[in-house]
Amino acid sequence: MASSAAAPLIVSFGELLIDFVPTVNGLSLAEAPAFKKAPGGAPANVAVGVARLGGNSAFVGKVGDDEFGRMLAAVLETNKVDVSGMTFDTNARTALAFVTLKLNGEREFMFYRNPSADMLLTPEELDRKLIEKAAIFHYGSISLISEPSRSAHLEAMKMAKAAGAVLSYDPNLRLPLWPSAIAAKEGMLSIWKEADIIKVSDEELLFLTGEKEVSEQVARSLWHDDLKLLVVTRGEDGADFYTKSFSGHVDSFKVETIDTTGAGDAFVAALLVRIAADRSILDDKSKLESTLRYACAAGAITTTERGAIPALPTPEAALALLAKNVTV
Repeated sequence: MASSAAAPLIVSFGELLIDFVPTVNGLSLAEAPAFKKAPGGAPANVAVGVARLGGNSAFVGKVGDDEFGRMLAAVLETNKVDVSGMTFDTNARTALAFVTLKLNGEREFMFYRNPSADMLLTPEELDRKLIEKAAIFHYGSISLISEPSRSAHLEAMKMAKAAGAVLSYDPNLRLPLWPSAIAAKEGMLSIWKEADIIKVSDEELLFLTGEKEVSEQVARSLWHDDLKLLVVTRGEDGADFYTKSFSGHVDSFKVETIDTTGAGDAFVAALLVRIAADRSILDDKSKLESTLRYACAAGAITTTERGAIPALPTPEAALALLAKNVTV
């Protein structure tokens, strides 16, 4: 197998932060006896997920020039992510998030930012050479919430697209971070038509469309002419997928869920690693189904441990779960 450095480069852009995850599920933040410190932030999770699954990965974003920021950069480097596109802010802290875990592992977040370093990335600080090397450029929507990170985000997308990258978008709705639900919807949709690949959760799909139930008609209402793949993840119910020519569904895997943090990011990482290696997946239903099953396995494994980055799987772990074929 070729080394990951020789593989097509996947660049992830956006936030990198510390998640404080409770050691016991089912309690409020006030009731939780202790918290486990876990590196997180959806684009950073994807960056590590890509590297751990054998892909060639880089991350572009900003953290505070503090112990948490340096720790996060070290975590990415240890996981073989190129961090040459990271910058450090001497005047703002690294973002923190406290996570409440329900008994079923589902989450609620309380964020400490306002402003955190990731919000202060400027277009001038972007590593143009790195971004222009991307075969796939992946991002979320959180960096769109405020300036200057919004301008940096838009400029990075423009750079990547002009250089021929596939644009991958996971809106990753975090409603408490937006000024309002209307602002969140408008912000998330403002860059919708630029993306080649979009992954949304079923909850995000309903939020963006105002509908009450997920269906192909609802999903297709968000289709745009340049889109190559729309994936709607449905947690334990697997994922629906849509292309110009075909659509379908893949089942998820039965595992003992502890914490769902990072499951969607692991799914995206697995999907992008496979597509970077073989673009024809996007036009072949059988290949795409196989790829999405692999992505579902990666996502399922991530729910079996606390925190996102610590729980992201290796190819061997994902393939082992695939081989068991125990679907929900």
